[in-house]
Amino acid sequence: MAKDRGKTVVGIDLGGTNMQIGVVREDGSIIGRCKRKTKAVLGLDGVVDRLVEGVQRACDDAGLDPKRLGAVGIGVPGAIDMPRGMVLEAPNLGWFDVPIQKILEKRIGCRVAVDNDVNVAVWGEYKRGAARGHGDVLGAWVGTGVGGGLVIGGQLYRGTSFTAGELGQTWIIPGGGPAARTVEHHSSRTAIVDAVIRSLSRYPKSVMHKVVEQKKGIIGSSEVADAYLKGDELVIEVVEHAAWILGIAIANVVTLLSINSVVLGGGMTEALGDAFVDLVRKSLVQAVFPAKLADCRVVATALRDEAGVQGAALLAGEAIGS
Repeated sequence: MAKDRGKTVVGIDLGGTNMQIGVVREDGSIIGRCKRKTKAVLGLDGVVDRLVEGVQRACDDAGLDPKRLGAVGIGVPGAIDMPRGMVLEAPNLGWFDVPIQKILEKRIGCRVAVDNDVNVAVWGEYKRGAARGHGDVLGAWVGTGVGGGLVIGGQLYRGTSFTAGELGQTWIIPGGGPAARTVEHHSSRTAIVDAVIRSLSRYPKSVMHKVVEQKKGIIGSSEVADAYLKGDELVIEVVEHAAWILGIAIANVVTLLSINSVVLGGGMTEALGDAFVDLVRKSLVQAVFPAKLADCRVVATALRDEAGVQGAALLAGEAIGS
């Protein structure tokens, strides 16, 4: 076990709905795992308790004493002040100005590195997944919300205030009203499900009537994808709108920064697969400038739900110089 000291790290992908925790070796192999619900309704203390318990469970799965961990990396869905390890705003968790680095270092007992969840996922894809060897990269993750991350010049681009990449929070329809302005308002799984439920009366034959009743309105990406792939007209309309909006937002970033590679991830992308990627690509091609940038590579995540874990583990390794 001594050989693991300072080499083995934990990567945490903290989402608004789920948390993924992995014990990761230097070579990227995951030797212990824990996946559980985030349960943001429990508040900060409750989520932190679940994170700490999750790290213990992942270490148990790996047969590793947590005291031998080199570091923990965590991706949080929101704006992060990296030097201070602060979560400035994480709306899906209800966190504002939370010193999560200090909190977790005290509870876990080792060094903790914090970044935005999509930043770490894109970093994982850039180093070990779909974006490996593909120059400048924009990542767009569609799940509870919509997050973004940028790799420029071989480095994560965070900007002066360390909050770059917040694709989902950009205004796409300024006149859309307070709940219909941003990319996230239109393209997240939350927005897709809300739009489906609101539109049910116009589609009396939609399979979603039964799904909504059975699930009591708590609908996940898999239910949306199943209805879409079965040709449900309501779901097709909503998903195509979401992809169209997301594609325009991505095209704006590609136009601005001349990005040559886009990786799509998150639960919605994973569930819908190539169909969703193709819709986003089509929208990008229509909106990007100049026409040459229509050749921008748009692909789905290769690491899928392990992207955030891998990226957070890389972040932890970099924090200890591993």
